[in-house]
Amino acid sequence: MEKLKILFAVVFSLGTASAASLGVVQTEGGAVQGRNIPLGLFRSVDVFKGIPFAAQPGTLEKPKAHPGWNGILKATKFAPRCLQMSMLQTSSFGSEDCLYLNIWVPHGRQVSSNLPVMIWLYGGGFMVGGSMGANFLNNYLYSGQEIADKGGVIVVSVGYRVGTLGFLSTGDSGLPGNYGLWDQHAAIAWVHRNIGSFGGDPENITIFGESAGGASVSFQTLSPHNKGLVKRAISQSGVAFCPWAMSRNPRKVAEEVAVNVGCPTDDRMVDCLKSTDAKTLTMAAPRVTQGSPDSPGVTNLLLSPVVDGDFLPDRPENLFHNAADIDYIAGVNDMDGHLFTSQDIPSLGNKNKETPVEDVKRLLAAYSKELGPAAMEIAFAEYSSNWGSTPTQDTIKRSAVDIGTDYIFLVPIQTAIYLHAANARSGRTFSYMLSEPSLMAGPGKPYHDWVGSDHADDLQYVFGKPFTTPKAYGDRHRALSGYMIAYWTNFARTGNPNKGNLQVPAMWPEFTSTEQQFLEINGKMNESSTGHEMRLRFVRLWTSTLPSLASRDVTEAQ
Repeated sequence: MEKLKILFAVVFSLGTASAASLGVVQTEGGAVQGRNIPLGLFRSVDVFKGIPFAAQPGTLEKPKAHPGWNGILKATKFAPRCLQMSMLQTSSFGSEDCLYLNIWVPHGRQVSSNLPVMIWLYGGGFMVGGSMGANFLNNYLYSGQEIADKGGVIVVSVGYRVGTLGFLSTGDSGLPGNYGLWDQHAAIAWVHRNIGSFGGDPENITIFGESAGGASVSFQTLSPHNKGLVKRAISQSGVAFCPWAMSRNPRKVAEEVAVNVGCPTDDRMVDCLKSTDAKTLTMAAPRVTQGSPDSPGVTNLLLSPVVDGDFLPDRPENLFHNAADIDYIAGVNDMDGHLFTSQDIPSLGNKNKETPVEDVKRLLAAYSKELGPAAMEIAFAEYSSNWGSTPTQDTIKRSAVDIGTDYIFLVPIQTAIYLHAANARSGRTFSYMLSEPSLMAGPGKPYHDWVGSDHADDLQYVFGKPFTTPKAYGDRHRALSGYMIAYWTNFARTGNPNKGNLQVPAMWPEFTSTEQQFLEINGKMNESSTGHEMRLRFVRLWTSTLPSLASRDVTEAQ
């Protein structure tokens, strides 16, 4: 037995010793050296943390090229995240000097070459977020190691400005806004120019992101500035059409920030804002307040991208020709709205409290208020059509979650998928719904036992957490994580989630304008895990029936 142990030790040390590593890598800014992490027999990953892709940006200005450095940059620790408000909105943390990226490169016996590249854009409502180290309870959610190792791809995560510094805009050329989107674009362009030195294929770059990161991915594919830089894209729970993803009245927000920092709101405003201390500007952002049925929380996210005539030359629906050759996956979690709706209607998340039907109506009225007075009644009739005469509390609460999910995520995402497919040339389109029950649901847990995949539930599976922290998960969660990594990395490799290095549990059909198919993703998948026309009745309600009421009201008023 002892001999066997020694033999294993020798074999293991040989394997780890002979796993390949890049060593010092030359980039346009200078030489960088990361850290090699052995993962097993002839397997390792090189990790580079905190490589600058742009200089420290000027306040409310586009990013500029980094001047470079002398000697070898030790890329072994994360840079600070971009300056932002704390979750309690009482203080700020982070740095103005935050345009850095991290790279994970997997190796076998030989140093890797020509690998597909996946660039991650984090979420956080365009107000907060980061991929530089611990996200939550010292757990680094966005480590690219599992995706890189299992999928044989290079993973890159990037920093971009958020909040006031990333998205303040006057709605004209004074302060055009979209600085955070320009940061993301600068990172994509840097990867395109430099990733070859790390063993990546610059002609096979996939951008992927979740929530505001998913919407960012959507904006990056629609911008003419990324022509030829991005080959594929994955939007998880967020696209350009989400009601929180574009600023409707940027000038009003800019004036509010100006007043908060003591700047005038006339033609001196822009110069005054640009010369204001960055921390002061960050703390002057409009507060994201607790929602209510009459004023849902998502309507409080006021700092977001704008049509600036440059990065976004037109409204998103008119820019899909720019994404015509980009392969695209977009999808939703089946209860993406739960997190938000249970904030807006606090009784919804409480197992011991009843949710009044009136609160559901008030939420619908708030979502549909621009669509005319009849919209709420028509929408409510649709959502309550299967209630019967005495609906249970579960039925009422689930309908409220459906309303939130549809309005905030599912319908806008389906709209983007339809438009991508309708405008595609060589680009393929794939649609999914994640329906894995929430880990927080069930007896003795805080959520009702019917709660499915809540907002951000997908992240742990895409980033392989069930493998890195196995005690927190069961076998079906590991299965699900393996499936998602397989689909995502196969797609990055070939443009087809079914074909690549990894086996998948079910064929994912392409979404076309005639065959509107999608894949239902969960821990118990089989050949019948597909569907078509995802919630079509409610997609039509929000995109056709209700808007036609609003236009009819306008016509009648004339």
